[in-house]
Amino acid sequence: MLGVWDFIDSSTPTLPLATQLPRQQLKKMTDATTYIRAAGSDDIPVLSGLIRVSFRDVAERFALTFENCPKHPSNCTDEWIENDFARGVAYYILESGGTSVGCVALEKANPDLCYLERLGVLPQRRRKGFGKALVDHVFSEARALGARKVSIGIISGDTELKLWYQRIGFVEKETKEFAHLPFLVTFMSYEL
Repeated sequence: MLGVWDFIDSSTPTLPLATQLPRQQLKKMTDATTYIRAAGSDDIPVLSGLIRVSFRDVAERFALTFENCPKHPSNCTDEWIENDFARGVAYYILESGGTSVGCVALEKANPDLCYLERLGVLPQRRRKGFGKALVDHVFSEARALGARKVSIGIISGDTELKLWYQRIGFVEKETKEFAHLPFLVTFMSYEL
């Protein structure tokens, strides 16, 4: 099993224009050195590693493998992130205590809609408010882009995750089957 240090380069510089989290979120996270910053091409290995490790438990829970679900985030590669950047997808990294512990992607689908993608927090750093902070950051960035709605797609059977998003304010919209996926996808949206 990979640990954090298997993919995080401790020499990765922190951008000076990092977004400081609101004081109430910092209190909840109990770490004044916690912030979210825009990711760049130098962060590609960190992003792919964060995503792989953050989604590994989901893959295990739903018996997802490279063979039955090659595009599941637990199989994320540097090339995926490179392709996302080339399409204009923005990535953000949450750092706490000098370590990258979570990330999220934001894609502008059309003038009114953004997609929240690849939200991941390292398993040992969950339940500290980091995921919610990343979602709030996406809401802020989506508003700045002029979007009126943020949409996500999740594994329909992941009831715990669905409830978590509902507590934030996402509303379940529809569930679809895709031939290339071994699970149903539930789409949810949040009105900005």
